[in-house]
Amino acid sequence: MLNNLGVSATNRQIIKLAAPISLALLIPQLSYFTNTVFLGRLGERELGVNGITGVFYLILSMIGYGLSSGMQVQMARRAGEGDKEGMAQILMNGAMLAIMFALGMMILTLWFVPFLFGYSLHDSDNFDLSISFVYIRVWGLPFLMITQLLNAFFISIGRSRLLISGSLVATLVNIIFDYMLIFGVGIFPALGFKGAAVASVIAEVFYCLTMVGVFVYQGLYHTYPIGKFLNFDFDLSRRTLKVASPLIIQFMFSIGGWLVFFIFIEHLGPQSLAASQVLRNIFGIVGIGTWALATTCNTMVSNIIGQGKRREVMRITYKIVKLSLLYAIIICVLLLAFSTQFLSIYSRDASLISFAVPSLRVIILATLIMSISTVMFNAVVGTGNTLVNLAIEITCVGMYLTYCYFIIYKWQSPLYICWGSEFVYWTCLVTFSFIYLKSGRWKGKEI
Repeated sequence: MLNNLGVSATNRQIIKLAAPISLALLIPQLSYFTNTVFLGRLGERELGVNGITGVFYLILSMIGYGLSSGMQVQMARRAGEGDKEGMAQILMNGAMLAIMFALGMMILTLWFVPFLFGYSLHDSDNFDLSISFVYIRVWGLPFLMITQLLNAFFISIGRSRLLISGSLVATLVNIIFDYMLIFGVGIFPALGFKGAAVASVIAEVFYCLTMVGVFVYQGLYHTYPIGKFLNFDFDLSRRTLKVASPLIIQFMFSIGGWLVFFIFIEHLGPQSLAASQVLRNIFGIVGIGTWALATTCNTMVSNIIGQGKRREVMRITYKIVKLSLLYAIIICVLLLAFSTQFLSIYSRDASLISFAVPSLRVIILATLIMSISTVMFNAVVGTGNTLVNLAIEITCVGMYLTYCYFIIYKWQSPLYICWGSEFVYWTCLVTFSFIYLKSGRWKGKEI
């Protein structure tokens, strides 16, 4: 018999958990979409530089996501065991750990980013724009990391619908301030590219305050007595980092590979960089359902193991893979049918749209592989053996970067060939994840 925090491996349960996560992911994607459209109106340079700075900040946010994912694995396992006090302790200690991480990353970023962009970017104007953006954007990190932790907690207790309100508030705030601060409206000055950074920071503050408010309004501090755990627990932090640190390094490698990709693309010229930023945005929109199902797989696998039902792991993983692939096929068919129309939303430049169409078709096909590999990989995460995740990620990113180095940097290939790197990465990821899951070596892993 299930405890009240247990989950069952049914399609209804999967969709019930994944649907709110999808909506919570869709809402901020609308914000990124609007941001890209606004910057596309400023010019090709701003649109392209937004790709580089966006990926750099994504690395920082994914470090936070790796930390919260490690805690999510722990909290989902405690949920499967019915240990509510254990979940409260992980949540409260995790909040203190997240703030320490955020402050450390802010200091490191302010010092390191001039060296990184100064060495890697060829265009001095791109360098100046990138630095000015990141120096503002980084101030949202503490709020973002607390939000990520609360989101992981809500998913762990099976109440993913609570994610929607925070995403909605953040997106509305971001879109409104984006428009007012980029173009200048009323009392607000026209800050251009910097306005997008300021708007994003404001949105992250509102997002965090909303999720804290949801936690309090729902009275969850009674069910999960966080007030009992106000002291920092070094032993718990050590155990948390043991699970989370491979995930953090894994995400750094994963998104870091994408940053290298964009830096190489910058060497191909402003049109390639601008087109790639649009394509990255589309990739995010297409992947919404897939990432929601992958997060669901992570949580359900950990929960099922916590219930002692290890034999169910492969069955539930296959179920989620089928749903993810079906979703991807539907989205890909629509994008293939309306490629030009969709790209025209981002830019009025007909030459840029025509230039991006072949690469968009490559991305659409790569998405089919991503829909399978992302779920499989998150099933590996859910088993708690994060060192294996790290080994898989390093291997896949290594192959990805090898492709990028020769195809983009050395041979200066056409853009659609450059985006073929996605096939290399996702194919490697699904292959290694499947081999590990079938091996059964994850059984008996304690976290």
